[in-house]
Amino acid sequence: MDPVSPRGTKRKADEAHLPPIPKRIKALDQSVVNKIAAGEIIVAPMHALKELIENSVDAGATSIEIKDDLPILAERFTTSKLKTFEDLTSIATYGFRGEALASISHIAHLTVTTRTASSSCAWRAYYRDGKLAAHKPGQSSEPKAIAGRLGTQITVEDLFYNTPQRRRAFKSPSEEYAKILDVVGRYAVHRIGIAFSCKKHGESSTSISIAANSGIVDRIKQIQSSQIGNELVQFETQDDKWEFKAEGWATNANYSIKKMTLLLFINHRLVESSSVKSAIQKIYSVFLPKGSHPWVYLSLQIDPKNIDVNVHPTKREVRFLNEEEIIGLVCDAISTELSKVDSSRAFITQSLILGTKIPSANIIVSKPPISGQRSGDQYHNQAPKTYENNLVRTDPNSRKITSMLPTADRSMVLSSSTQLNYEMTDRDYRPNELTSIVQLRAQVRASKHNQLDEILATHTFVGIIDLSRQLAAIQSGVNLCLVDYGMISREYFYQVGLTDFQNFGTIQFQNPLDIRELVKIATDAEQQLSGQNMSEAPARITALLIEKRVMLREYFSMNVSEEGYLETIPLLAKGYLPAMGKIPRFLLRLGPCVNWKNEMECFDTFLRELADFYSPEQLPNLPPETTPATEMEDDNTPMDDAEPEIQDNSYLANRRERLSYMIEHVLFPAFKSQLIGTAGLKTAVRQMTDLKSLYRVFERC
Repeated sequence: MDPVSPRGTKRKADEAHLPPIPKRIKALDQSVVNKIAAGEIIVAPMHALKELIENSVDAGATSIEIKDDLPILAERFTTSKLKTFEDLTSIATYGFRGEALASISHIAHLTVTTRTASSSCAWRAYYRDGKLAAHKPGQSSEPKAIAGRLGTQITVEDLFYNTPQRRRAFKSPSEEYAKILDVVGRYAVHRIGIAFSCKKHGESSTSISIAANSGIVDRIKQIQSSQIGNELVQFETQDDKWEFKAEGWATNANYSIKKMTLLLFINHRLVESSSVKSAIQKIYSVFLPKGSHPWVYLSLQIDPKNIDVNVHPTKREVRFLNEEEIIGLVCDAISTELSKVDSSRAFITQSLILGTKIPSANIIVSKPPISGQRSGDQYHNQAPKTYENNLVRTDPNSRKITSMLPTADRSMVLSSSTQLNYEMTDRDYRPNELTSIVQLRAQVRASKHNQLDEILATHTFVGIIDLSRQLAAIQSGVNLCLVDYGMISREYFYQVGLTDFQNFGTIQFQNPLDIRELVKIATDAEQQLSGQNMSEAPARITALLIEKRVMLREYFSMNVSEEGYLETIPLLAKGYLPAMGKIPRFLLRLGPCVNWKNEMECFDTFLRELADFYSPEQLPNLPPETTPATEMEDDNTPMDDAEPEIQDNSYLANRRERLSYMIEHVLFPAFKSQLIGTAGLKTAVRQMTDLKSLYRVFERC
């Protein structure tokens, strides 16, 4: 150890722990500044191409006298589109700052060959760092006269040659070429009257070849797919107050993809807008199943003075005034066109004779299937080894728990559950215009629980565990979950009520039901439990429903006659038959449990009661040694002549089988495709175990 310095010893300056001398601020070298600026504008090869396409479109045939401008063509802030700062308020071209070619020349080798209509020859020039440069050492940097055709050819080679870290960031040439094709394809769709051709270096065939006289639908079919082109609707709108005009094409409800594609052009500039995209997605949520998205091309023409184009270095984002109003009008135009197409869909009526235990007969109408989906290009890498404890069962046709349990003959069950009698009606689709329903839908979306929604949207049905407690099992990833399908069903049918509001199908009773008698059945049961006098309820509730019959028919497809008979109730799910024995309680609760005075609360509480009626009933377990229903029918014993206890047990067995089928084949597929998993359903899904835990148990065994 060093000897301790005696007290009072003066330390030298280098021994004192003085703070470091601050570094001086210096101006960056101009070459570094230029490369940084170029990197902000040209982020990837597709951005260089985008700039060249936009400059070419802006130039037209003779917008810029290329020959005379060659010496300063690639210098920063040299442009033919701006003269004063005030010109920014009315800019209507793609570019205006004069940085595109300058930026490219700082990070690539740039060659321009051009010939104007008045020139006798073409001229070729080479650029480095924004200046004319010699093609080879010792040669002159001045443009050279060569033979060439009319027009301009711009060649960009060795992109990012002097910024290797940027070049190494790209994954593969194929991926960058795919992005280039995407950019070219978007402009090819939008710029009618301009021919586009794109070919990969070293290949003989072209990836994109669009003739100048091709129409927009033909362009969409060639660039995207014929499936998209065959399912398009055209929309347009304009408003002098907000100084805009919009037109475009969008896929109808017969086509959907897993990820939304939006081709958005504002004043002919390819841009992105999360506000526009989100608003259009909300419109399609009414028409498409959950997890499905549209393809949309939208061209907006907005008064240039209302746009700020100088927001982003790449001009990818723009801002404009009255954004909310303009987006709202565009979405209304799209919704109107979709409704016209969707009005041809079948509204179904299910005939039901009260008292029959097995509805009859054949399906004669169904909604049109969703068209095939086109997936994008994929890049396949060698898959890593997957261990068994990470495997996920995704095949819904795989063996389920229910197949391991003893059961009666399922042929009768399947036929009685799926063969219901549906008929078409001539009623047109009516788009919702009520603010209260819009707000209720927004509340559902706002309460979305992302993790739960993902579980429900990707689950695989495993089997029903207990019909009396409304429990089922599903698999999500490597997790096995216990589900309260009763709670989830109530939320699902409530959301269906909001989505199909004013557009429900109907369950029609061949013999109208007396509401007074039905409510009396419910009040008698309630009186036995509570002991309260409810003798006046049947008359009051009947009078209330008669008074509200116009609204019930208009909004809920529930027909009540002037004499107090129930003729129809709403049909919420095709292939699913609710328990008719719940109708008395449903009608009784429409009196005290629905707020008829406030519009929003009225719709909310009514749909909640309707959803509760539609949710599956809790069925008791069968007593031991119950005679299967199929065996009784084989003995040709009429159901009405059988002993009461045997008849009840046989009906219970049939209902259990039919309900099990509907839960598995109707409800859970609907949960997967349509239900929004809300925070209120968190207690309805519980993880029981996961595959890794089970493997640890097996290993110990």
